[in-house]
Amino acid sequence: MKKINFAFLGFLLFLGSGVIAAQQAPPAERVTFQPMHTVHVAPGKATPVQFIFHIKPGLHINSNKPSEPELIPTVLHFSLPGDVVIGRVEYPQGQLTSFPFDPKQKLSVYSGDFAIKARVLAPSSAALGTYTIHANLRYQACADNACYPPKTLPLKFSVSVGNTRRGRPRARPTKTSPHIHN
Repeated sequence: MKKINFAFLGFLLFLGSGVIAAQQAPPAERVTFQPMHTVHVAPGKATPVQFIFHIKPGLHINSNKPSEPELIPTVLHFSLPGDVVIGRVEYPQGQLTSFPFDPKQKLSVYSGDFAIKARVLAPSSAALGTYTIHANLRYQACADNACYPPKTLPLKFSVSVGNTRRGRPRARPTKTSPHIHN
């Protein structure tokens, strides 16, 4: 009888460890960020950037301006070093979509791929060099009949502050230039 109890107890421990491991496994990402190339910006100038996100098929997230006040908006927050500024953040307009739980009501959502636009600025006093910018996308993903708890997606990208002119310097006309007429 003791042999059976120990075998049964061992079997239960084996099953229990599988359940615990399954609970600790990270869920599939519902929203992902498309990595960016280094953003180049000259001191005293601004450069447009675009942050592209992919939403898992069959899911949607609330737009930045949800149609109901109790819905959680999608927001991109930045942690910036002193020599770089993010300005003019522009969220795309949400798609008005109705869902099976209330076909008469349309919610403002993003699905598929969407892009958030902004401008990276470096003050004219910015130190030359490369900076790592950290950001977090706060969103709530939903399927047609249920929503998941709100989540934060961390992301990072590099900004190079320096001379952004590429290639050869431009020629400047002189008095002997054939393009100057007196």
